[in-house]
Amino acid sequence: MPADVRGVVVMGVSGSGKSTVGTLLASRWQGRFVDGDDLHPPANVARMAAGHPLTNADRSPWLQRVGTTIAAAADAGQLVVTACSALRRTYRDELRRTAGGDLAFVHLTATREVLAERVLGRHEHFMPPALLDSQLATLEPLQDDETGLALDITEPPDLVVERVATWHRGHAPAAR
Repeated sequence: MPADVRGVVVMGVSGSGKSTVGTLLASRWQGRFVDGDDLHPPANVARMAAGHPLTNADRSPWLQRVGTTIAAAADAGQLVVTACSALRRTYRDELRRTAGGDLAFVHLTATREVLAERVLGRHEHFMPPALLDSQLATLEPLQDDETGLALDITEPPDLVVERVATWHRGHAPAAR
């Protein structure tokens, strides 16, 4: 990964496996895992649990909190892997701005059918299946000028993590 990358954000819609892959990546790299869902204010969680998508006004303070959490870890010399939906380019730009530099994004993808099956199988999560379509409509894939890669999550999580590690090795700064 380029030297100026401050952290890794595992992104995607609900049910894509952000927390699973993020936890495995952080463990592999001996870093810290942060679940962006844990940084939502209670009002955001209640809104989503009631089946209402967040507005940009709801989302902005949360994105700032996620970004400053990444910045604090990077400033302390920690590698941090964060699970965060980061569905729009503007949201990713906000994360980069508040993190204080570039971030590497790992975009987890799948068909709507696979994602719906996964979301329906979760019973302890606040995000209801009804919001999946609004998330898919909001999603903006990574652009060419963004550091990161997209991976299909129908493969086992360990293989997804291995693909990220292979990508990382190809983008790490050369030893001096």
